[in-house]
Amino acid sequence: MKTIIEPFKIKMVEPITMSTEEERHVFLKKAHYNTFLLESDQVIIDFLTDSGTSAMSANQWSGLIDGDESYAGSRSWKRMEKVVKDLTGMEYVLPTHQGRAAERIIYTHLGGEGKYFISNTHFDTTRANIEFSGAKAIDIPIEEGKHPNEYHPFKGNIDIKLLEEKIIE
Repeated sequence: MKTIIEPFKIKMVEPITMSTEEERHVFLKKAHYNTFLLESDQVIIDFLTDSGTSAMSANQWSGLIDGDESYAGSRSWKRMEKVVKDLTGMEYVLPTHQGRAAERIIYTHLGGEGKYFISNTHFDTTRANIEFSGAKAIDIPIEEGKHPNEYHPFKGNIDIKLLEEKIIE
């Protein structure tokens, strides 16, 4: 169904600091153009992280309030564990607070010297977790993906020919 408005109501907002284009240039220069060195109040729209990018539903907020945050034996944990096991069929569940923490666990076990992980382009924390394990992260995007000023309908493709070569190596 097409709508001219978003089909939901916003449940919570947080004020943001508005800055001018000139101020943003100064912020970037002082941070040596490293977005990781910017202060959060210097960022109007956060394209770097996936944190805090959406409002939560009324059910999500009520879950926070109603949740059992006990250290052990929590009913919230038991409920989540059951749902995850039902959905995945997996016997064991190990929740993490964010993807990078999950990656650290995964690459600690799957990575190591002499191992390779191939992708179109690894995200920075993914690459760090792979390389921390001693493995090598290899990026093989399509050629068009390497040229930001040129149009291509989808630059996220992986170079299949190069992928085959890397697998054979």
